[in-house]
Amino acid sequence: MKIKDIAKIKGREVITIKPNTDLPEAIKQLVNHQIGAMPVCDFKGKLVGILSERDILKWVHRGKKDIKHTKVKDIMTGEVIVGDPEDSIEDILKIMTTKGVRHLPVMAGTRVVGMLSLRDVIEEQLTECSSQVRYLNEYISGGSA
Repeated sequence: MKIKDIAKIKGREVITIKPNTDLPEAIKQLVNHQIGAMPVCDFKGKLVGILSERDILKWVHRGKKDIKHTKVKDIMTGEVIVGDPEDSIEDILKIMTTKGVRHLPVMAGTRVVGMLSLRDVIEEQLTECSSQVRYLNEYISGGSA
């Protein structure tokens, strides 16, 4: 199975944010959209980073308190690991777990076409495994597949 086959990301709006956005507005967007991370794109739509709840927590933990005057670009993760719609779910799961990535922008060329969470990948794997188990049980018991 490939990333492009995951139903949860098909047709889901990708919420992005600009690097010069104030942190309070970024937090508001994360909360309002009930998401854990957003791709950070420049005015041309080019991916320049990702802002996650983890980035915000690390920033606060370092003793930073001037939220009103902080910009997304000041705390975002600049080196972003991305996926391609043609990447296999198995490969992406390995990359995400090895690299400690919980949110992965999906790119088609230079455009962000989706956001994939670790939860999305695990749920898809679980569904696929459950289907395989059911099929194999039916096969073993002589039922029709």
